[in-house]
Amino acid sequence: MEATLTRPSSKILPSLGVILAAGGFLLLGWFAFLWFDPGPAPYQYRLVEEGGIEKFPKLELGAWPDLKLTKQEIHVEGMEEAIAAAYIARRGNSKPVMIGWENHVGEPMIFLDSKLSELSILAPAISKHMPKDAAILAWWDTSRQIQLLTGLDPVFTTQLNEPLIMPMVWKPRMESIAKYERDFWAAPPTEEEERKFQRFADALASEPKEGVEILRELVGGREGYVVVHIADIYKLGLMRPDRIGVAYKDFPVKGSTDVHGVNIMIKRWEGDNKYAGHTVHGFSDNIFRAYFLTDEKSTKTLLAQMLPMTTSLILDFQPVQLVYKEGGYLVYKIPSAQPSNN
Repeated sequence: MEATLTRPSSKILPSLGVILAAGGFLLLGWFAFLWFDPGPAPYQYRLVEEGGIEKFPKLELGAWPDLKLTKQEIHVEGMEEAIAAAYIARRGNSKPVMIGWENHVGEPMIFLDSKLSELSILAPAISKHMPKDAAILAWWDTSRQIQLLTGLDPVFTTQLNEPLIMPMVWKPRMESIAKYERDFWAAPPTEEEERKFQRFADALASEPKEGVEILRELVGGREGYVVVHIADIYKLGLMRPDRIGVAYKDFPVKGSTDVHGVNIMIKRWEGDNKYAGHTVHGFSDNIFRAYFLTDEKSTKTLLAQMLPMTTSLILDFQPVQLVYKEGGYLVYKIPSAQPSNN
């Protein structure tokens, strides 16, 4: 009986090993194929509407009557419905700038959802109060919007695509996605601009004293300002996961009377997951997005201290000084370096 049972196993096991080895080689071959020939990007922009600001009244861009606008839908092959919509603006022959993004699926794709009404209030305030020769630091997408709507010249003015926001299933096509985005926006960065943006991310992910020194390095002795948005914490978490841990969750809101109940749910979610702190952005009338810091170390970073987290005191924050706040945007002035005793 024993021999009868063991004899077939001695044949099956080598065969199974051969099958597994063959499967492994096939899998490696597939990854190698994707590496050298990842194919096209898994999505496409499709123009669905274009015109002046009068054609897009809900965007509230009346202060910029010379803008030309398009609405693009983002489609994935095999899916009938668009996964997102983008509102893109340009002036004359300038490069296109994304000014509004709406995700239609349950997770961020390519860009994070934005609230254009906040930007349309922020931009005139910057135009009115910020010195024309000031150095403005902000995430590259915010920087391009500020340049378009104010005429000022921020430090970052091209499509840097950092980070690429995508689901795991798209990761093998990362290079194709990066190329598609560069070609679509027609604004490739220089190596120097890419280097400076990495330093900007380093600054935000550092503790405040070190981070502000890097910000001073980037503004190069000019009067400097930093514009940050609550959503930047998520993007920084993707770029520097070893220095700042970030998670998010969307909470539906049924009306203004439901806000208190949602806040209780957010605090409960934070406690259940043992997160260290959170902040909230209402990017639409019926959804609050809560961003959580996953550990105590993350609460010590410069950006976490600059945002209205439950672990920060933005009005008392000394390394940079808060000068303006609108919705999810906060504007800080970078103090000049203190003269040494020598």
